[in-house]
Amino acid sequence: MSDEARVMSHLDATHPDAEPPVRPSGRWRGNRVRRRVIVMICIVAVIAAAVAAGVSRSPVPGGGKPLEPLRYLGVYERDAPRSYAGIDQFAQAIGKQPNLVSYYSSWQESFQVSFAALAAQHGAIPLVQINPVGVDLAAIASGQYDSYLRTYATAVRSYGHPVIVSFGHEVNGSWFSWGYRNTPPATFVAAWRRIVTVFRGQDTRNVTWLWTINIVDPHHGIPNPRPWWPGRSYVNWVGIDGYYYKPTWRFAPLFGPTIKAVRALTRDPILIAETGAAPAAGKPAKIADLFAGARAYGLLGFVWFNADDIHNWSVNTPAAVAAFRRAARAYQRPVP
Repeated sequence: MSDEARVMSHLDATHPDAEPPVRPSGRWRGNRVRRRVIVMICIVAVIAAAVAAGVSRSPVPGGGKPLEPLRYLGVYERDAPRSYAGIDQFAQAIGKQPNLVSYYSSWQESFQVSFAALAAQHGAIPLVQINPVGVDLAAIASGQYDSYLRTYATAVRSYGHPVIVSFGHEVNGSWFSWGYRNTPPATFVAAWRRIVTVFRGQDTRNVTWLWTINIVDPHHGIPNPRPWWPGRSYVNWVGIDGYYYKPTWRFAPLFGPTIKAVRALTRDPILIAETGAAPAAGKPAKIADLFAGARAYGLLGFVWFNADDIHNWSVNTPAAVAAFRRAARAYQRPVP
C-alpha cells in the first residue's frame, strides 16, 4: 500500500465526518470541503517526508532497508599460506587490515595452523578453499578418506578460532575435475555431505561451511547451480566467484542473476568469494562498483584475488590503490 493510500485508509476509518448518514446541507458540504483540503495537506506532507527519507539512502535491490557497511574485506595473495607478507603489503597499501584471508589447499594437505594463527593475530579469519584435484569424489563420499578428514577436523577444532571451509569451488563450471560435465552433481553433493558429517563427528564446531559457485552464464556453458546444492543442513554461507573483464560490466548484471538463483535455494548469507578487475575493465571504477554493489545487495563482503597473473588482478597502480582506500574507509566495519 502506498503512503497516500495508507493515510487515506486511516482517515476514512477514524474521521468523525467521513460519511454523513443523510444528504448534507450546503453548509455541511462547505465544512467537508475545508476538511478535505486539510486532509490533502496532511497527505502531501506525509508523501514529501517519505520522499525526503528515500533520498537520504541508497536503494537496496529487492528491499527497502537502509544499506549496511560490508562486514568482510578479504584478500587472496599468492604467497599464502606459506607467508603473510603479501597480505601485510596489501593491508599497508589500502590502509586496512583484511579481516578475511583466503588460501587454496590440495586434497590431503594438512590444515595450515601457523597461517591461521597469523590470521588470528591480525584480526582475520582464514578461508580455506579445499580443491580435490584428480580425486574421485565417489571415494570421498564412500568414506575412503575419512581418516584424513578426521585428522583435518581435529586440527581445526584444536585451533579454536573461526575457520571458513569451502570444498570444490566453482562446481557449476566445467574447468575443474569435480565440476560440471566432469563429475555428476549427485556425487559432488554426496562428497560434500560426507565431509561435513565427518567434521561434525569430530565435534568441530568452529567451521563455517561455504558453498562456492561461479557466476551463472548460460551463453558460456555455466548453468544454474541448483543441481549441486548440498542442502541447507550442510551449508552456512554461499560464495560466488566472478570477475570484471570489460569496462561496460557492472555489479548488478554480473552478479545479480546468480544472487537471484541462490535466493531460490537459500537465504544463507552470500560472500563474493573470489573477484577482481582486469586493467582493461578500468580497475578503479570497478573497485568502487564492487564495494557499492556488495553493499547494495546486502552481501557479507568479498575476497579480492590480488594476483598478478596474465589478467593482472592486483591492486598495483596509484589510481587503483586510491580507489580501494576510499571504498574500504567508507564501507568496512569491524567484525563483532
